[in-house]
Amino acid sequence: MTLRNQQLTREEKTENTGAEKSKLFPTDIGMVVNDFLVSQFPRILDYGFTAAVEAEFDDIAEGKLRWQEMLHRFYHPFHKDVEETIERAARQTGERELGTDPKSGKPVLVRIARFGPVVQIGGSEDEEKKYASLLKGQSIGTITLEEALRLFDLPRTLGEYQGQPVSAGIGRFGPFVRWGSTYASLRVREGDDPHTVELDRAVKLIEDKINGINANDIQKFEERPDIKVVRGRFGPYIKCGDDNYKLPKGADAEKITLAEIVSIIEDPANKPSGKKPVRKFAKKGTGGEKTLKKAAARKPAPK
Repeated sequence: MTLRNQQLTREEKTENTGAEKSKLFPTDIGMVVNDFLVSQFPRILDYGFTAAVEAEFDDIAEGKLRWQEMLHRFYHPFHKDVEETIERAARQTGERELGTDPKSGKPVLVRIARFGPVVQIGGSEDEEKKYASLLKGQSIGTITLEEALRLFDLPRTLGEYQGQPVSAGIGRFGPFVRWGSTYASLRVREGDDPHTVELDRAVKLIEDKINGINANDIQKFEERPDIKVVRGRFGPYIKCGDDNYKLPKGADAEKITLAEIVSIIEDPANKPSGKKPVRKFAKKGTGGEKTLKKAAARKPAPK
């Protein structure tokens, strides 16, 4: 983590792995970090190193080798390599040049920036260089010049709503539409795209945001405001207060009725999942601590 913070990007603290159909794949930052480690620590990342260490572990287990000797032989050269890398290695960004911007004649680059992968028009010394964030699913390793230039078509103005312009763009937290000071996230799972979204759709999202309608809400009920059908990470489910209930197999989340939902909630066979209750401990001076001590004293001593 220290190497990554000092050499790759000092501001970046966490990076999630990519996943698709239960399969993991490296993110752009992951690939840049891997390339950096391979170039700076080839001995440690060599397959033969792992095999050699496992053999030494066997020797230690059999009493043929002292573990202190093994660690000394490994740690001191490795520590020296780390110190030298911190001192001399340049910050890694995975920068790649895609071509030239036909409008300005400036180079078009992709690289890892403070808040993730970006496209950049203009070199590092250019004071007027422009940036655009990559869309979900795009990678600095595979994006083309045409795809990169298209990102600079944003933000785009869609029209006006109640006398104020409505626009679409991509921000730090993903694609959005904007109306005045109101921002609403585009629902990418439903096919929203900042390059193609139209005014009517943008206004609907903005009104939902103003009215407090969550993008993940599928159904809400006026008769029971504590109940709603929600779109979750692993599929739709029923939410009642702090408790969650699974939808029956084959049920349509958009058409299931309130009566059907209530019957699911009231069925003893359907156990809810939700927040675990917070354990409360007696405060000193209330006498409650005596009860806790007595209960502890009644427990049989371990044999």
